[in-house]
Amino acid sequence: MAAYKKMTLIERKLLKLKDSEEYKNQKYAEQLFKISDWPKIDVPKKEAYTFKHSGNAGDIIYSLPTIRALGEGSETTLFLNINQPGHYGKRHHPLGNVMLNDKMFDMLSPLLLGQPYINSLKKFEPNFVVDYDLDQIRSLPIKLAYGHIARWYFYLYGINADLGKPWLTVTPNGGVSDYIVVARSHRYRQPQIDHSFLKKYPKVMFVGVEEEYKDMKEMVPSIEFVKVKDFLELAQLIAGCKFFIGNQSFPFSLAEALKVNRVLEVYHLCPNVVVEGSKGYDFFFQSQFEKIVETLYEEV
Repeated sequence: MAAYKKMTLIERKLLKLKDSEEYKNQKYAEQLFKISDWPKIDVPKKEAYTFKHSGNAGDIIYSLPTIRALGEGSETTLFLNINQPGHYGKRHHPLGNVMLNDKMFDMLSPLLLGQPYINSLKKFEPNFVVDYDLDQIRSLPIKLAYGHIARWYFYLYGINADLGKPWLTVTPNGGVSDYIVVARSHRYRQPQIDHSFLKKYPKVMFVGVEEEYKDMKEMVPSIEFVKVKDFLELAQLIAGCKFFIGNQSFPFSLAEALKVNRVLEVYHLCPNVVVEGSKGYDFFFQSQFEKIVETLYEEV
């Protein structure tokens, strides 16, 4: 790392007046200088690796390409750290004020343990020591509202993975092949987007929590609601449907990981979900949204 030169208060103020961009660079350099616990990037080759994640379910799904890349050829154990504080502002979130709880652990387990690169899934305890702490992405000076969630973890360890290819595998639900499946959380809703036009399509199904379904039913009265027992069942529905529509919430992370026909509602204040690979569309505006859905419905 380049040598860091600390500036006096007067030097900082003068720099801010003279060159605002360089002033921001200086502030960023100060943040880097204060980091004492950098991610371990020199973990030796072993027969087994351990990983820790405390984040939301979608973040866990987006971390899987990194887990697969780092653990390739070895046994992997993923520890999920439940009941860690979550900060959602004034928007409603199904988990209240935490990022992960016991119920979410149980819902995730069948899906994660069904992946060939996850050998064991356990709850994290404070005395555990792991090879890779995926939570460190939140302690580094990276603007997590932008970019690509799946690449956050690449920044930790200096690795790469092909995000255009699937990183989840499930058996598709064969009974929904003619359905459009929709999910839309209360958070990350792009202003002025209206799903009412979906009324003209004969088979539309909603997945998510009941409050979200009620919102959608006001726009699409004929939409069906499906409750799943776990996220493996949800992934199977998404894998088997005609195509999937979602915003930047957990169900879309499954659609992206599965690389199914998918449509993403991008949130302008936090565009950190990126569609990569074939069969994927994203939109900001209503007319383009309707065109994409029409195109997919005719083609698929």
